[in-house]
Amino acid sequence: MAPKERGLAAGNPWPTDFGPELSRGFRALKVYAHLLEHGTAKLGRAITANLAHAQHLAALIDQAGPTLQRLAPTTLQIVVFRYVPEGLPLSEEELDALNDELVIELQERGIAAPSTTRIKGKLAIRVNLTNHRTRFPDLELLIDAVKRIGAELATIARGQAQTERTA
Repeated sequence: MAPKERGLAAGNPWPTDFGPELSRGFRALKVYAHLLEHGTAKLGRAITANLAHAQHLAALIDQAGPTLQRLAPTTLQIVVFRYVPEGLPLSEEELDALNDELVIELQERGIAAPSTTRIKGKLAIRVNLTNHRTRFPDLELLIDAVKRIGAELATIARGQAQTERTA
């Protein structure tokens, strides 16, 4: 994918590429320190919570109707889906562009920090649930925001399509 000009994936180089842990091959130090500090039982509970959050998010997407489509089964903590506006026939390229812009808007408005990926050639919104502070209401807020911002972007796309037809 091409680099982004806006959103969390914008900018090059990434500051994380210049951390002291990259001066030598000792990236495992963070993992070791984390295990030492928190223990496997606590980390196991956090992972279990992440999996429950992913299943909850997948259920919210499935219940949202035709505007949200899951693009892959949710077997771990990653959920992939896309927004498909009702009543607005879009090409795959236009749908990809709409979802890409939707992710950037979510990031820039400070709502959530999903990324994008491709599933069978389709651009998908990718939510990787690994934050121990995530709660079920956060996921409900995310889905509400995706539907609201998606509808805003679809309205803009409809206006542009009408302008092009009349021109």
